[in-house]
Amino acid sequence: MRIVVGISGGVDSSVAAYLLKQQGHDVIGLFMVNWEEKDGTCTAEEDFEDVKRVCNKIGIPYFSVNYSKEYYDRVFRYFLDEYKRGRTPNPDVLCNREVKFGPFLEQARKLGADMIATGHYAKKIEKDGKYYLAKADDLNKDQSYFLNQLNQEQLSSVIFPLEHIDKPTVREIAKKLELSTADKKDSTGICFIGERNFRKFLKEYLPAKPGKILDLQGNQVGQHEGLMYYTLGQRRGLNIGGRKNGNGERWFVISKDLDNNILYVSQGEDDLLYSDGLYANGMNWIPEIPSENSFDCFAKFRYRQPDQKVKVTIIDKDNIRVDFYEKQRAITPGQFVVLYNQEGLCLGGGTIDRSFKK
Repeated sequence: MRIVVGISGGVDSSVAAYLLKQQGHDVIGLFMVNWEEKDGTCTAEEDFEDVKRVCNKIGIPYFSVNYSKEYYDRVFRYFLDEYKRGRTPNPDVLCNREVKFGPFLEQARKLGADMIATGHYAKKIEKDGKYYLAKADDLNKDQSYFLNQLNQEQLSSVIFPLEHIDKPTVREIAKKLELSTADKKDSTGICFIGERNFRKFLKEYLPAKPGKILDLQGNQVGQHEGLMYYTLGQRRGLNIGGRKNGNGERWFVISKDLDNNILYVSQGEDDLLYSDGLYANGMNWIPEIPSENSFDCFAKFRYRQPDQKVKVTIIDKDNIRVDFYEKQRAITPGQFVVLYNQEGLCLGGGTIDRSFKK
């Protein structure tokens, strides 16, 4: 079987490619350049050097493809639009749907691929003619949260070689093979853009509008640099600690008033950040919309969060209401709510629109 692996220059995709080669497949490495910038912060050139070293070491051909325009149009514009709306987007989820499993899949087919593969920690299960996304065996690294927008065609075309392997074992395999990526740190920061001074970066694309920081009594306690830089529950970077009229406890963000360009903060008890439920839109159902209009399941509202028991009410195929069995802190519009059943199968996910209190 010919398999094209999305190889990033990281240890996970390196080992994924090696494992497929060991299984006797005809493996091709495909490296994506999705962001073009030469300010020393984006590491695409260094990553591609690692790709070359890894592919030569394990004996597979490799290619590079540039999707910077597709990434900008399909992911980065959305990213900026969400920030303009005062929300906190999750571009990694969209990046998987729109780039890694979009143009990448098309290019792989041009290379004669029967399947594509990635270094994601996730599992695909085929049952009754449908494809299900499930959690990886390594629950500490499980990335099914980021794959919640995949459709049946995309899932049918992918293999996850790391589904049964934990991260320490991946590192161990890479070290034994003396791969250059064996000790490479996991990538963080914005998908394909990397780690950087976030405020400085965002300011290049969106004009910052400084404004007042008010407490809940309407007293001005500081000046914000632009509402887009803050998210609900944020404690760091507010620069309002040590005020004489405060109670000495840490300040945190309660809400944002876009119309009046005001950031509201509070101190101490963060009861105000807790909500009883949320509404989400843009639902993607894996593998199909449930037959029941209302059902119990589990949900994550951010990556690495333990599963939370919830009741889901389907408003229509695109919109749901989620009621929490236990109040949740800092539910953030723009992030994704991802649903799972008792067996750990991902039912799908959608964008959080707003939270509510009963």
